[in-house]
Amino acid sequence: MEYKKILVIRFSSIGDIVLTTPVVRNLKTQLPNAEIHYLTKKSFEPIVKSNPYIDKQHYLEDSLNKVVKELRAEKFDLVIDLHNNLRTRILKIRLGVKSATFNKLNWEKWLLVNFKINKLPNRHIVERYMDTITPIGIKMDTLGLDYFIPEADEVPKEWLPETHRKEYVAYAIGAQHGTKKLPLKKMIELCDKINKPIILLGGPNDAPVAEEIEKFFTKTTKSEHLEEGLLRLNKKTIIYNACGKYNINQSAALIKGASYVFTHDTGLMHIASAFKKQVFSIWGNTIPAFGMYPYRTKFTVFENNKLDCRPCSKIGFDKCPKGHFKCMNDIVFDFYLP
Repeated sequence: MEYKKILVIRFSSIGDIVLTTPVVRNLKTQLPNAEIHYLTKKSFEPIVKSNPYIDKQHYLEDSLNKVVKELRAEKFDLVIDLHNNLRTRILKIRLGVKSATFNKLNWEKWLLVNFKINKLPNRHIVERYMDTITPIGIKMDTLGLDYFIPEADEVPKEWLPETHRKEYVAYAIGAQHGTKKLPLKKMIELCDKINKPIILLGGPNDAPVAEEIEKFFTKTTKSEHLEEGLLRLNKKTIIYNACGKYNINQSAALIKGASYVFTHDTGLMHIASAFKKQVFSIWGNTIPAFGMYPYRTKFTVFENNKLDCRPCSKIGFDKCPKGHFKCMNDIVFDFYLP
């Protein structure tokens, strides 16, 4: 069958949408005569708007009825559902066209979280997303993830402090849930170990923690007598707190300009993978075995494998359910940056 118009659906979130970009690219390059449309939430418009492999974007705001009416008018030949939840099932029924749906493996994840029985395939989620379209003859290429920054969101070096214009390391300190983030004292320990100029990335909610890190490494008149000793110890950590100061595309631009990227299990980790950065990924209550580790780029994993309570959730919690938070508190940062 020849497909003239295909709709790809993924409502959220930043990382998941970035992880679907190989599906979009391979559909467009292998079906060059087909129009590729993408449906996501309005809040994620900046991530998909500049993707040249997407012919038209559609956005869900507050009304499913409104978006269904809009999509019916397009007369799609095929719907690729990469989200697979109740809302997408309703949408597919109401559109009434042929569809292919991503297998989320919820049962296998439940077994792993609750009984530590691992029945998940040893495959990256990108490859499982691609499984959704292999029945129509689409094959995986070797290009990895995509992220496209509009020209207006590129960040000139002149916007950065002079200390960070030659070289810097990006550290994405945020995450959607508390149990996916290092506690403050471990963030400070990591920044000290990095020992280079660092840009802290995150949203407005991450700014207070970033301010504490910045304050720790800021030289004051009281610390002047220590400067000579710090020089002898070769201490080079200088913090620039960018949390809440840049939009998602500008944060991506800062990731693109970094020498290395340190990140929790979050969307900026996948954006770093799209730019083929060397990634140091930090895992707490979630685990790489869920299939969402950095894709097609060099990476190092920091995690505590000596716990029988990991993973405690496939998503995360505000606080450690057991109270000790050893998955993050006991992580050892064993690395060297030249």
